[in-house]
Amino acid sequence: MSRSLNKSVRIEVERLPEGDGLPLPAYQTAGASGMDLHAAVEAEQVIAPGRWALISTGIRVAVPEGYEAQVRPRSGLALRHGVTALNTPGTIDSDYRGPVGVILANFGSVPFAVRRGDRIAQLVIAPVCRAELVEVAALDDTARSQGGFGHTGS
Repeated sequence: MSRSLNKSVRIEVERLPEGDGLPLPAYQTAGASGMDLHAAVEAEQVIAPGRWALISTGIRVAVPEGYEAQVRPRSGLALRHGVTALNTPGTIDSDYRGPVGVILANFGSVPFAVRRGDRIAQLVIAPVCRAELVEVAALDDTARSQGGFGHTGS
């Protein structure tokens, strides 16, 4: 079985002053889909249970046209602490040049402390296609038709 190489995409990264000394996003293993994003907080920031906070990563990115950067949660934070990224996946469009932030939410039962340099989310680069919407008088029918949530059983 041959292994095909994925296309590499160049993403320019600007380190903001609050990101000084922190690692840039990086893949942690050869098979990783996402690069870890680090918290660029000056002091420990505590997120109470049931609350959320916008956490800076200390970077800005230039995503090329035809791609998006998706901010996704880290499974370890979700499993161990009940902490996840809201608005997930968060989309960074190719024309956005503002700071990259992560909306961390604490669904756990105890306060969660975010410390400088903590790995708080993942950044996944994905291709995007643009759709052309065409209004029609009626859609064609399918076997599923309008069957919605839970229509196939549990």
